[in-house]
Amino acid sequence: MNILAKISILMNTQEEKIKLLSEMIAFSLVDGRLHEREYQFVWIVAQELGISREEFNELFRKELPSGVAKTEFERIQQFYRLALLMHCDGILHPKEKEAIRQIAINMGLNPSATNRILKLMEKSPNGIIDPEVLLRLFQEQLN
Repeated sequence: MNILAKISILMNTQEEKIKLLSEMIAFSLVDGRLHEREYQFVWIVAQELGISREEFNELFRKELPSGVAKTEFERIQQFYRLALLMHCDGILHPKEKEAIRQIAINMGLNPSATNRILKLMEKSPNGIIDPEVLLRLFQEQLN
């Protein structure tokens, strides 16, 4: 099974895709301003998810979610989905690395754990790491 198929399993409904994008938009607006770089990054994710430009732009007109990924587990899960999406083309650009790191910080995730996960994903032939390893790395940072 290739990485795109695995992402499809993780994001199997249109509702989940829209929720993810809405949360990303909310994260990008945390500072009160939508930077062009942030818009472009979220648009790239929308394209990977099969969202049309019209539907994507409509998300900016809707009320943004107020409770963005409340639990740490939800934030870790969302971070990993984003990281998988960034790896799906087989090329991880420095701008993508910086964007995912910034998103993780905005989510309140531990930067050390996210950096370790990104390095493991880079070493993996398909960008996928075991879910238990993913959770363990975040739990280690709590001790």
